[in-house]
Amino acid sequence: MAETNEPRIENTPAPAPTADPAAVIKGLGVTLKNMFRRPVTEFYPDEPVHFEERFRGVHVLQRDENGLEKCVACFLCAAACPSNCIYIEAAENTAELRISASERFAKVYNIDYNRCIFCGYCVEACPTDAITHGHGFELATYDVGNMVYRKEQLLAPVPAAESQSG
Repeated sequence: MAETNEPRIENTPAPAPTADPAAVIKGLGVTLKNMFRRPVTEFYPDEPVHFEERFRGVHVLQRDENGLEKCVACFLCAAACPSNCIYIEAAENTAELRISASERFAKVYNIDYNRCIFCGYCVEACPTDAITHGHGFELATYDVGNMVYRKEQLLAPVPAAESQSG
C-alpha cells in the first residue's frame, strides 16, 4: 500500500476561550467611562465641520509665494499612486509664459476620485510639496464624469498681492 504525502487532518475541537477577569474588567471600564460622556454632535451643514489637522480630503495643488505653480511635472506622485488615479502631461516653460519656477510644468493634471483611496502616497512622494491634502470632503455626485478633477479645480488660489502704501 502506497503512502501519500498529504498531511492528516485530525478533528480536534478548538480549546474553549478562557475568561480573563482583568480583561473583562478593563473592557467594562472603557464602556462605563464612555457611557456617561456627552455625545459629540456635528450640526453639518448648518455649522462648518471641525476636522483634525491630519484629515485627508480633496487634494490641493499649491503655489509658491510668487503665485507660480509648485508642480514641476516630475511624475513621482503618479508613480507612487497605488490606485493609478493621477494623470499628468508635462510641458516646457517659456520666457513669455512662466507657469512654474522650474523648466517644466504640468499642462494637464487630473485626479480620478472614482479610484483615489486618499492614501497620501502622492503627497509623500512630491519633492516640491506641490500636492497636499485639503479639507474638502463633499465629493458626492450623480455623474461619475464629475469625479475626475482637473488642474483648474485642484489649484490653490493665487496669493493676494500685498497692498503697497505710497
